[in-house]
Amino acid sequence: MNNQFTHPKERIRFAILTFFFAQGLCMASWASRIPDFKDIFAANYAFYWGLILFMIPVGKFVAIPLAGYLVSKLGSRSMVQVSILGYASALFCVGLAHEVYLLGFLLFCFGVFWNLCDISFNTQGIEVERLYGKTIMATFHGGWSLGACAGALIGFVMILTGVSPVWHYALIFLIILIIALSGRKYLQENTPQEMEMSGTDKTDTDKEEATRKAPNGFRLLFQKPEMLLLQLGLVGLFALIVESAMFDWSAVYFESVVHVPKSLQIGFLVFMVMMATGRFLTNYAYQLWGKKRVLQLAGSFICIGFFVSAFLGGVFESMAIKVIINSLGFMLVGLGISCIVPTLYSFVGAKSKTPVSIALTILSSISFIGSLIAPLLIGAISQAFDIRVAYMIIGILGGCIVFIVSFTKAFEIRE
Repeated sequence: MNNQFTHPKERIRFAILTFFFAQGLCMASWASRIPDFKDIFAANYAFYWGLILFMIPVGKFVAIPLAGYLVSKLGSRSMVQVSILGYASALFCVGLAHEVYLLGFLLFCFGVFWNLCDISFNTQGIEVERLYGKTIMATFHGGWSLGACAGALIGFVMILTGVSPVWHYALIFLIILIIALSGRKYLQENTPQEMEMSGTDKTDTDKEEATRKAPNGFRLLFQKPEMLLLQLGLVGLFALIVESAMFDWSAVYFESVVHVPKSLQIGFLVFMVMMATGRFLTNYAYQLWGKKRVLQLAGSFICIGFFVSAFLGGVFESMAIKVIINSLGFMLVGLGISCIVPTLYSFVGAKSKTPVSIALTILSSISFIGSLIAPLLIGAISQAFDIRVAYMIIGILGGCIVFIVSFTKAFEIRE
């Protein structure tokens, strides 16, 4: 029996949100200690260290077809539990690594479980949206952002108090284990890709017959995707380039362009705060303007934010004014990017004819290209010109998002 008949839907929603929180907590816990691992392994050559870090996106990329297949066959309820515990276990093992090759392998595993979490969690999120009969995906992604903020804060405290990564990660594993054990009973049953396609109100004989007739989920991954997913994926690709620009280069921007001391390098912080805030405001924005208009505003905020920082960020002599202007630009980018991915997932749930887990995998595959090309794109432009020019070009992608959303049928929907 589906959990929606045995538990209040508010508890189900909160439980799913805590799993998103756990994923954000795990990701930020790794990111907060990256400088420590760089020192531990004496990786002073930037390209060498970059190759080690590149094992994470490699793992995520390899896991793309695997995630869609496993979720479609085993169900997101089982895969949510497997993926979050695997994610936390990989993090803990990273803290134990003493050989660089073992570190690289564990980061690869970390990337694999990261993507398994992405697909299984968002599949659960869409199931809860269907339970509610309205769009609430953005609040789940807001939970992820809160978890990331909490992970960054815990990491900062651990560094200040001199706690080693292994004990830090043991604490994170314990927290995530408690979250998983507490929330597992509220996860939604959607085991059958076939049952999803055939309906949950059919008899066992009907379901067995539908199972035999349903298309193979793994084969669907390699067929030509529906045009809807291609259009959504292109917007997702641009969004991940923007996210990568902020995650990887915001501190560098404040240091090399704004020239502020470390105590005032708050660009990434204000970006994350506005990203979390925006995700919790997204559902209200849907009610005011609808999903299409929200995405148009999001692209506009991204474009304006980058250009504010690029054009005005270094104009004034006053350090305080420079910090304020650049922080304002980064806040606009954070507010703009906050709603794009959850809104794309909601469009998948509302409009795609492909099974949800497979559709999310295809969407993630297309979008993921953005996170792969962003470091090379920004690095090459910064090397040829400077990072300010790179940020202006990334800002243009916000305008591209507005254009695609305005003139493609994928974003036409009855609110």
